[in-house]
Amino acid sequence: MKKSLLLSAALLTALALSSCGSGEKTAPSTGVDNETIRTIMNRKSVRAFTDQAIPAEYMEAMLKAAMAAPTGSNIQPWHFVVLTDKTQYEKVFENNFNMRIFNSAAAVVVFCGDTTVTRPPRDNPDGAPVTRPSGTWRDDLGACTENFLLAAESLGLGAVWTAAYPYSERYASMKRELGMPDNILPYCAVAVGYPANDEQPKDKWKPERIHFDKW
Repeated sequence: MKKSLLLSAALLTALALSSCGSGEKTAPSTGVDNETIRTIMNRKSVRAFTDQAIPAEYMEAMLKAAMAAPTGSNIQPWHFVVLTDKTQYEKVFENNFNMRIFNSAAAVVVFCGDTTVTRPPRDNPDGAPVTRPSGTWRDDLGACTENFLLAAESLGLGAVWTAAYPYSERYASMKRELGMPDNILPYCAVAVGYPANDEQPKDKWKPERIHFDKW
């Protein structure tokens, strides 16, 4: 109970700081004053970090947010490997051109997806579970990763999404060195920490990309 109260207090404090103390940020205006939308519009890719550690309750909060993402048939195919021991990085991220970013970050979270699903056949809900390839694990992991990035932004942290899957030259060493089972693949690696610079969000609004009723 005490831990839950501390986590809630930390989150409330961080959210208050992100909404009240972010006057220098120039998020594109949406015409709607809403805290969730402000967080989304303020999110940016951060590639340089201070040496300040991330509080354990912040990491837990970000991972809880990640696991709250939508998922096909509620399969929840995600797993996470949280890395803070930089002596591992040369092997885990072998030949990865993002090494400078990883070494700067307080943590690197490897988002992993279960590429299979085990459940009864749709046409026989009471039948024996069958294992088959999952058709939605990549979509689920994408939503999961974005939730993590938004939670990081709301807590005053910075993060950057770096690709792993489908590039075997990037994910092979992660899978090998982190001991993942055959059915698990690294989807991406997210570097996270306190921003060292004052990165600003990009305005990506393009109304010409919107089509109503038909193309």
